[in-house]
Amino acid sequence: MSLAPPIALSILFVSLSGCAKDYSLAPPADSEQIIVTVKVPEELEAEVMQLKYRSTVCTFTDHTASGRAYQRDGYQSLDIQPVRQGQSDLYRASLPMDGGGPCQWRLSNVTFGVAYKYPTRFGENVTYSAGGGIVVIFDHNNSPPGGADFKVAGDLFLRKDYYPWIFEDFLGRYKKTISLTGEGDIYVKYQALQARQVYFEPVLHSDFALYSTGPKVKKKGNYTTYTYPDGSVVGDRAHMPNFARLQAIRLAAEGKQ
Repeated sequence: MSLAPPIALSILFVSLSGCAKDYSLAPPADSEQIIVTVKVPEELEAEVMQLKYRSTVCTFTDHTASGRAYQRDGYQSLDIQPVRQGQSDLYRASLPMDGGGPCQWRLSNVTFGVAYKYPTRFGENVTYSAGGGIVVIFDHNNSPPGGADFKVAGDLFLRKDYYPWIFEDFLGRYKKTISLTGEGDIYVKYQALQARQVYFEPVLHSDFALYSTGPKVKKKGNYTTYTYPDGSVVGDRAHMPNFARLQAIRLAAEGKQ
């Protein structure tokens, strides 16, 4: 089993008294590990995993909207690149639960996913936008994208459908982007307090691409137009495609084959 490179991150914060406080992440060699595996389709690539560690020892002062001071857990962010397993389509990273150091850091959540490897296959100036993201929360705190959509007992095994979504935006500076649209928003968020194995298999349905065109003039009644894989055209004020409709179109088409 190939594991991600050892983690080393040192940050010193200087207090008002002039004394340096060691906020370094220093996972011990015997830390319990969470293994995250992503099965990556040929057209996609695994994104960098973004880890968030929290500390109840090294806190800091924040303020409410009314200006009242309160103490918050300290936090540190760390990026890990998942490692390809030989010549397979599996990418894996080992995440230490114990962040170590004087602050006694603990892994709070991880954000990861897949993106289009070559977005220009959809046009010369096409750029990748978003989608295909997963967040796993290992404690009772919210992740950067927010709280959990689902709560899971034990390990987490995900197999999710995605469709290419090509969008032309004419308001402001023109841009054409490719995204992965699936069930949920950009990120689907899970709380998995006991998980020690996380497996994610995105299934990309390249033959069922969705195209949308934004309004050229911003005024009431002008909506984004969606052209679905079956040729149907829908004007919709929604900011996201209709995933259930995409699924129904694909399943109907595959049933005829």
